[in-house]
Amino acid sequence: MKTVRRLFYADIVTAVAFVAAAFLSLSFFIDFIDQLGDVQGDYTMLHAALYSLLLVPGHFYEVAPIAVLIGTIYTLSRMAQSSEYTILRTGGLGPWRALSLLATLGLVFGVLTFVVGDYLAPLSERQATQLQAFYKGGKKLGPSGAWLKDHANTPEGERSYSINVGSSGPAKLLNDIRIFEFDADGRLLRRIGAGSANVEPDQTWTLKDVTVTRWVAGDGSAAQVPEENLPKMAWNSNLSAAVVAAAVSPASTMSTLDLARYIGHLADNEQTAQSYQIQFWKRALYPFACLVMVGLALPFAYLHARAGGVSLKVFGGIMLGISFVLLNNVAGHLGLLRDWTPWMVAAAPSTLYLLLSFAAFSWLVRYR
Repeated sequence: MKTVRRLFYADIVTAVAFVAAAFLSLSFFIDFIDQLGDVQGDYTMLHAALYSLLLVPGHFYEVAPIAVLIGTIYTLSRMAQSSEYTILRTGGLGPWRALSLLATLGLVFGVLTFVVGDYLAPLSERQATQLQAFYKGGKKLGPSGAWLKDHANTPEGERSYSINVGSSGPAKLLNDIRIFEFDADGRLLRRIGAGSANVEPDQTWTLKDVTVTRWVAGDGSAAQVPEENLPKMAWNSNLSAAVVAAAVSPASTMSTLDLARYIGHLADNEQTAQSYQIQFWKRALYPFACLVMVGLALPFAYLHARAGGVSLKVFGGIMLGISFVLLNNVAGHLGLLRDWTPWMVAAAPSTLYLLLSFAAFSWLVRYR
């Protein structure tokens, strides 16, 4: 059995590595061509190449299940075409033993995918974001910026804050800050505008180029609106640097733990967290797709050579992989639109393909 295991694992790992390298090379080329349009000033072609290279771990996380599927199908189809698999079956390699061998390898691929997706990819994508922000003068956070909420109990009473960040810069610098302060009845009391800000470890925001506008009730019906300009101001907050970084960063730069913390922050401030919850469960369950893919590839070893050559079977594997990615993305958008349960949305594609693999396995192995 050790010889069979070594044969299986060596061939499959080699094929999966080759397929993954092909996908990653294509992704790097597309990203690099896309970045060439932004090459100007301090942002050179070298920076564009480095930025594209930093995106490679994230692309590996995305294509890992497809690479596992195609690589495993190629190996098993080639073994079936050369009658190697037939010889192994004659020597006592039953369907369930073959499935257990592939399941073990699928778990290894799943662990690798989780490590890359939860540690390496977020780190590299954060570095890519910092690289662009440093050489392009900041990174815009969409047309409306990023919004955060905060609460505090002050000597004057309960206060709530709505914070808008227009863009992020290098070294965790925040730009175009607007802070709206409300009282317990929802009345606007103060607006703080700042050109830039840094979040200190003690959760204090150091604001620069500050304009403070206060709404003070007058004797008549109109309110007085005095303004004050300050070169620098310290604003106390309950928002940690990690929460602020999560709010101004794409979800792809967040680990599973970071997503869980940010979801807790959104829940505490009564903000919608549906999209982040779906992303959290996708991040948690996506590595198990590698296990599903090796199960989906096993029936290809039982197809007779006349049922199609290796190239045709590999093409079928590519189509299966693309359909999985499409279904995974569509499920996320539908779950967000229809307000479905996040963990069910994340688990649905893998569950469907797992049932498909068992159905194909039963039909080809037991009835053919």
